[in-house]
Amino acid sequence: MTSPLENEADAAAAARDFASARDILRRILADEPANFGVWLKLSAMYRATGQAVDSLAALDRALTLNPRDFSALLMRAMHCHHSGDVDQAGQGFGRALANAPETLPDHMTPVLTLARTKYREWQVRHADFLRSAVRAVVPLSPQLDRLITNAVHLTEADREGPSHYCYPDLPEIPFHDDRALFPWMDGVEAAVDDIQREFEIVLNAEAAKLVPYVNYPDSVPVDQWAELNHNRDWTAIHLTARGNTIAENARHCPVTMGLLETVPQPDVAGIGPNAMFSLLAPKTSIPPHSGVTNTRLLCHLPLIVPEGCWFRVGDATRYWERGKAWVFDDSVEHEAVNPSDRLRVIVIFDMWHPALTLEEQAGIAAVIKAGGQQVHAL
Repeated sequence: MTSPLENEADAAAAARDFASARDILRRILADEPANFGVWLKLSAMYRATGQAVDSLAALDRALTLNPRDFSALLMRAMHCHHSGDVDQAGQGFGRALANAPETLPDHMTPVLTLARTKYREWQVRHADFLRSAVRAVVPLSPQLDRLITNAVHLTEADREGPSHYCYPDLPEIPFHDDRALFPWMDGVEAAVDDIQREFEIVLNAEAAKLVPYVNYPDSVPVDQWAELNHNRDWTAIHLTARGNTIAENARHCPVTMGLLETVPQPDVAGIGPNAMFSLLAPKTSIPPHSGVTNTRLLCHLPLIVPEGCWFRVGDATRYWERGKAWVFDDSVEHEAVNPSDRLRVIVIFDMWHPALTLEEQAGIAAVIKAGGQQVHAL
C-alpha cells in the first residue's frame, strides 16, 4: 500500500509535473532508502526530466535491493538501448528475459520483441568477437566454438554445472583420484607442516589481508550466497587472486608459493591463477553451488580440520584429513560444512583440467579473457 506522499508523487506525475514528482520521491527515499518501488519511480522521473545519469543511478540502487527484478532489469536495458550502448543493452535485455515472469500483459509484446531481437544480435556479435580472439592464438576447433556458443547461450551446454564456460566432452568426475595426473601432489602434502607454519605467520602479520570469501557487489544476484556475502564466517587470505600476486600475504609464504609454481595453473589475466588459505568459522555451512567453468579443477590441502568437517561434490561426500589433498571438479555442485566449535583452514588453488592440451588451454584462456565476464574465480 502506497503512502499519502507517494500518492501525491503519482498524482504529480500523472499531471506531467515530473519535477515535483521527482522531488517528492526524493523526500520519501530520505526516510525510506530501501523502498524499491520508489527508486523505480524516481528513475522514471529523472528520465522524464532529462537527467539520464541520475536515472541510471536510481535504477542501480533499485537493483541493489532486488537484483533479479524483471521491471528494473528491463528498464536498465532500455536505458542503455536509448543511449546507444548496444553491448550493455544486449546483455541487459538477456538478463531481463532470463528473469521474466511466465506470463506478461499483451501491451508488453512490442518491448519483449525488441528485447529478444537485441539480445540475439548481441549473442551473435559477441560470439563472433570471441571467435576472433581465439583465432588470434590458435585455430578455432569445433570444441572451442561450442565453448563460445555455450557461453553466449546460443547453444545449451551438454551438462549442468558451470555458470559461465562449459567446454564440451570433458569427463565429469567429482573427485579426481588418479594421482598420476597430479605429480606435484606428493610434494604439496609433504610440505603441510611448512605450509601451516606460513599460514600462522601470515594470519598474524600486521599487513595481511583477510577478506570475505564471498564478496559480490550488492547489485549482483547472490541467490544462495545471501547469508555469506561479505560475511566473515567464511574468509580467505589470498596468495594469488584473479592472476595477481597479493604481495602483503605471499611474501610470508615462500614454501607455499614455490610449490604453486609446480602446478599447471590457468594463466588468464583478470581471472587466474588463484590460491588462498580458506577459513571456515565454527557452525558454518557453505551452501550448494557450482563453479564458473569445467576447464579447471581445484585442489584442497587441509591444514586445520576439526572432527566432523565434511565436503560433498555431486553424490560423493568426504571428510577432510589434515595433510591429505584431493582434487575435484568445482563445476559439479558442491557444499561444505564445519559443524564443530573450531576454525577449519584449508589451502585452495586451481589448475587446468588434465584432459586439455596446451592448444586447448590457450584457446580457452583467449575466450575467457576476451569474454569480459565478471566471474568470481573460486
